[in-house]
Order: sequence, then structure tokens, then C-alpha cells
Amino acid sequence: MASAFDDVRTPTSQPCVFWSDRDALGFSLLEMLLVIMIILILSGITFIALQPALNAAKVNEAYDNVLMSFRAARQRAIAERKQYILVLGTPAPAGVATPLGAPDGQSIQLFRWDATTGLAGAVQISTVELPTYITFQTISGLPDPGPDNFGTGSVALDFDYTANGGGTGGAGNLIVFMPDGSAQDTNGNMLSGVCYLAHDRDLYSSRAITVFGTSGRIRGWRLVSNAGNPQWVKE
Repeated sequence: MASAFDDVRTPTSQPCVFWSDRDALGFSLLEMLLVIMIILILSGITFIALQPALNAAKVNEAYDNVLMSFRAARQRAIAERKQYILVLGTPAPAGVATPLGAPDGQSIQLFRWDATTGLAGAVQISTVELPTYITFQTISGLPDPGPDNFGTGSVALDFDYTANGGGTGGAGNLIVFMPDGSAQDTNGNMLSGVCYLAHDRDLYSSRAITVFGTSGRIRGWRLVSNAGNPQWVKE
């Protein structure tokens, strides 16, 4: 005779799960510190590895800004039949107002100079700043002579040369683009020359831009190593 207990089913046995105190607490403080240290070390290695590429990107940006400023000034002079003064670094043309800010060592400024006004009547049109750590500068080791045979590689802003290399007496950081596309100084002399820019203490970050006075031709240059010797290559 079946008893009442015959229908009672025995529950299926399940393994007991035990949690240790360590599992309940999660990561220990020491483990977290080790993970943070590893992340910081990997971040530092990545930053160091990328630093040359970041510096090169800044130099390229600065070079593009300067080159475009030269070309834009010349194109505006031709298209508008006006005189435009491109100012690299300091000083500004004597006596001019600078409502957009006075020039500094990293600025590229453009002024419109109507032929019927004196130099002090030039109007400031725009101002652009070079990226951080990029300046108009020369670094020891640049070739002598400079690109297109302008300068000796020792003066950063050197627009004070006639066709035969002699100085005109103009300010070396000012270029006046004329309606015919030529480049002059503020005294009406045909002006040729070169400017250099680079990242601090990095010779092969150097870039250069040359201008020929009579034609107003603008050329960009990059410094490369040729069998261990610095050499200018046209961009």
C-alpha cells in the first residue's frame, strides 16, 4: 500500500556555490594601481612616439598659412589693382593703425595700401598667428646661400635683396605686392628675398618661401637631408 510520502519528490541536488571574501570585494587597491600605472606608461610611450608627427603637422600648417598668405596678397593686388603689404612678424609699417592687433613674432598680417595715401594710411585687413612653437627663425646648419640664392641662412625675415643680391634699404619683413604682380619695398624698389620658419631646435623642420621682385614669383621650400647634408628642395 502506497504511503502519502511516495508522491513527495526529492529536489534535484545543486552544487553549492561559495563566494570568497576576495571575490566579494572586487579588485584590490594594489591591482587598480598597477592597471593605472600600465595605462600611464602606455600613454607616455604613445605620446613620445607621436610627438615627431605632431610637430611635423604643426610645421606643415604654419608653412601652408604663410604660403597662402603670400599668394593671396599677390592675387588681391592683381585682381583689385591695389597695393597690398604683407607683414611677417614685426614691425608693422611705420605709423599704421592696427585695430586687429599689433603684429608679433608669430603673426602674418595683411594691409591694403591705396596709391593715393601715405604709408600711414594703409588699412589692416587680416592677421593670422603661427601655431605654438613655430616661429620665423633660422637654425644653425641651414645651407649658405639660401634657397634661390637669397640670403645666407642666418636671417629669418630677409626681404631686402635686389636681383643681384644687394640690399635695397627696405625693412626685411615687409613685402608690397603691386597691381602688376611684382614685389617691392615701401620705397618703390623691386624687392626679392626669403623667409624661414621652423619648430624650435629642429633643423629639418625648416621651411622657406622665396619671392622674386620683378615677376613676383613665389616658391616654397622644404629642408631635407641629402647624404647627411641639409639641402633645400622645392615644394
